[in-house]
Amino acid sequence: MNALNLLDTIIATTDFPQDQVLAGDLGTIVEIYTRPHLAYEVEFVNPDGTTRALLTLTPDQARQLGANDIITTRVLALAA
Repeated sequence: MNALNLLDTIIATTDFPQDQVLAGDLGTIVEIYTRPHLAYEVEFVNPDGTTRALLTLTPDQARQLGANDIITTRVLALAA
């Protein structure tokens, strides 16, 4: 697996229903932290470009978008 970089599009691998983010949702890395441990600040946006959630994820909670991934949508209420 390649390292994740600033502004990469990632896929959440964990549900965060309190933040309306489910595993499979796409986000963008907006900051990378190395102390006290590796973590990624990830922004999840609505279709109109507004921020839905800004979460700090550990490497096991995010993965790269792959060639075999399918991008889809769902109604936001399904994450509540």
